[in-house]
Amino acid sequence: MVERLPDHSVQIEKLDDDIAIEFSPIFNVAFAFIDRHVEEGRGGRFAIFTRSEKITFAELSKNVARAGNSLRGLGLPSGERVLMVVRDSPAFLYAFWGAIKAGYIAIPVSTMLKAADYAYLIDDSMCSAVIYSDGLDQVVESSKEPLASKATMLPTSWLLNEMPHQTAVLKPAATAPLDDCFWLYSSGSTGNPKGVVHRHRDMVVTSECYGKGVAGLRQDDIVFCASKLFFSYGFGGGMTFPLWAGATTVLSEERPSADMAFATIAAFKPTYFFCVPTLYGQMLAAMENMRFDLSTIRGASSAGEALPAHIFQKWKEATGISIIDGIGSTEVLHIFVSNRHEDNRPGTSGRPVPGYQVKIVDADGSTLPIGKVGNLWVRGLSNARCYWNNVEKTAGTMRGEWIDTGDMYYVDPDGYFVNVGRADDMFKVGAMWCSPIEIEAHLLTHPQVREVAIVGRTDADNLVKPAAYIVLKGRAEPHDQMGAELTQFCKAGLAGFKYPRWITFVDELPKTATGKIQRFRLRQALVEKDKLGC
Repeated sequence: MVERLPDHSVQIEKLDDDIAIEFSPIFNVAFAFIDRHVEEGRGGRFAIFTRSEKITFAELSKNVARAGNSLRGLGLPSGERVLMVVRDSPAFLYAFWGAIKAGYIAIPVSTMLKAADYAYLIDDSMCSAVIYSDGLDQVVESSKEPLASKATMLPTSWLLNEMPHQTAVLKPAATAPLDDCFWLYSSGSTGNPKGVVHRHRDMVVTSECYGKGVAGLRQDDIVFCASKLFFSYGFGGGMTFPLWAGATTVLSEERPSADMAFATIAAFKPTYFFCVPTLYGQMLAAMENMRFDLSTIRGASSAGEALPAHIFQKWKEATGISIIDGIGSTEVLHIFVSNRHEDNRPGTSGRPVPGYQVKIVDADGSTLPIGKVGNLWVRGLSNARCYWNNVEKTAGTMRGEWIDTGDMYYVDPDGYFVNVGRADDMFKVGAMWCSPIEIEAHLLTHPQVREVAIVGRTDADNLVKPAAYIVLKGRAEPHDQMGAELTQFCKAGLAGFKYPRWITFVDELPKTATGKIQRFRLRQALVEKDKLGC
């Protein structure tokens, strides 16, 4: 007779190069991430550092229970949705884990949007309550005015003031591993964001497979993730991974920047650092003029967009730290292909993370041989159940047990996965595929180029060619000679058909709130420009 696991528990086994995870039939993930540490004797260890607070796991457990009881006191039925517009702070963790423990669906969204965006999210999610950070009241509250929504609007000050009046004991809702648990909205890099529905088991899978299995986080780590918690990359690096390992996470409400990153590292001396390629590049630029002490950092990860090999090399030379780059998605929740600390090939996304199967397929879903470019598909236990209220998009992306990521890849002869761009960013020049990432990576090695985006543009003969949008470094001034220099630089370092036919110098590139370049906005601008005959 096989004994059933105790309620809300999970069992992890390492099987050769893979990971087996068994869940109890009654499983509420808030217990596994929060209360488990108190039961296992880590209650006195610090879970959260901020500029003004140090919070232990025991304090976190009590505050999560109080937050869940505060939400239950509103009379919301079990399973209702709670939208969160909350900055990276202890209140984020109280609201998120409290909602889940009480049996609600938590939906963190960006804190950097406009009223119209929040109106869309409130309407789309059909949420019963909205929790928002103080200071965001004007933009969030005004978003509700044109809606028929009856969502209760709750500032975090209400939650923090209500919590002391609630008991610090909350029995976890009797959910199951495959029950809906939380959503993350896709970043909207190609249009309106979509609600990605994740289950109770999903955070355990990513935290065990990547957080511990690849990043190697442990309970004595201090973890700093420069990306925000509403972004799936920051959600893992800044919250679920350190919590699962019993480590300490450093939270900052400031927007990500090189200054913010260096100041946070100096103040808290983290041992593990999560960052996106754009910010690594900005930090490297700052290092050209000042020295910064990063000696406490033993490991660093990158995702969100492909990490150019030259940024890896420059970072390694400047800091002695190797960055492990990988690819993840909101639909898979986090990174599923990655380099390793002990097996790191710059310019690639590495190999599949244990626990995931990955393949490159053609338009018919047939697996392609080594070296052939195709669509990247992934299968794993953290794959999202569906897109909320979007049957057509769900059917187009979630192919049975597989997810079509929309990314174009090939596998090199040594088994490393190489990113060549999003499917909707790729274009053909003279019948040959052109990867924006490859051209951008080359231009970024030029000493005067800080940021660049490549898109396809139609010429006078109605043929598509590369067009470059470039942000120059420091005080460099754009001029005709600079454009010619960069054109020649590309001709010398790339295949002949790949050099940009147009170069436009800009002060900044359009990006999502998570820092991803929105190439579709550049393409839209080109369409309008060409209509006007510019």
